[in-house]
Amino acid sequence: MAGSPRITHPLEGLCQPDLLDAVHSWLRALNSERRASKHTMRAYEGDIRQFLTYLNGHYGEAVGLKHISDAALRDFRGYLSKKAMKGNINATRARALSSLRTFFKWLDFNGILHNAELKLVSTPKLPHKVPRPMEVHRIFEMLDTFDGGDWTHARDKALFGLLYGSGLRISEGLSLNIRDIDEATDMLRITGKGNKQREVPLLPESVKLIAAYRAVCPDVEEGTRPLFVGVQGKRLNQGMVQKRMRELRIRMGLGETATPHALRHSYATHLLGEGMNLREIQELLGHASLTTTQRYTEVNYEELLKTFQKAHPRAHS
Repeated sequence: MAGSPRITHPLEGLCQPDLLDAVHSWLRALNSERRASKHTMRAYEGDIRQFLTYLNGHYGEAVGLKHISDAALRDFRGYLSKKAMKGNINATRARALSSLRTFFKWLDFNGILHNAELKLVSTPKLPHKVPRPMEVHRIFEMLDTFDGGDWTHARDKALFGLLYGSGLRISEGLSLNIRDIDEATDMLRITGKGNKQREVPLLPESVKLIAAYRAVCPDVEEGTRPLFVGVQGKRLNQGMVQKRMRELRIRMGLGETATPHALRHSYATHLLGEGMNLREIQELLGHASLTTTQRYTEVNYEELLKTFQKAHPRAHS
């Protein structure tokens, strides 16, 4: 079927034909109905492949639908235990379990098989992580490091400025095309998770940075052209952006939490600190749930507490 996802690592040696067909059908459903990102698809494929590899070794033969239908609680726990012994952290094992649950739920919904044992498996506990924002002055110091370079420096300054100035996910920033900028209103049309679209305002500083980059970018401008391009004229990829951020962390002495996504966290935290309500921030970030946005109230409280402890004369009494 055209446009269907390919299995990165062939499963023919691990699966019997009935299970192989089911896996392919499930991946097609994820791709067409959920519109899962390529990163999510790759994670699902890898998790299912690893589970079937484990069962293959357990049974000593290619695994079919009957094998996974009859899989017992000890089989699922054994799989997760083996991942733990290999050094996989709780978050990795929790994601692997989530992938299995998604697959088995699809099998059940489509009347292919039912296995109630998987529901009895406990999810590995995850640490409660609060997003770590960057300080405003450090963000502007970082942007200033791009001054005086070639056109790629102007590009990176515009991109990092946009991630902070409009609170974009890195994938959203890199997926922008020139036509997604409404120059009459200084608004951006963003395609987020699940292909959901939203509009976000461009700060005057972001408008200037993008204009400066476009003025020196050597590629011909067309509406369908990616906004941020690499030296080969193709859409800039995340790997290059992550590499540039790692270089900046070393040069500026920033911590490991200084990532492109930290710029989005900083945007939300700083808006909250200026008094914007959570619902408005939720709309700007494109969060499906307000619960996700509420994480930033914890961030803000932590920052306020740090400020209090530094400034109040009786904070340490």
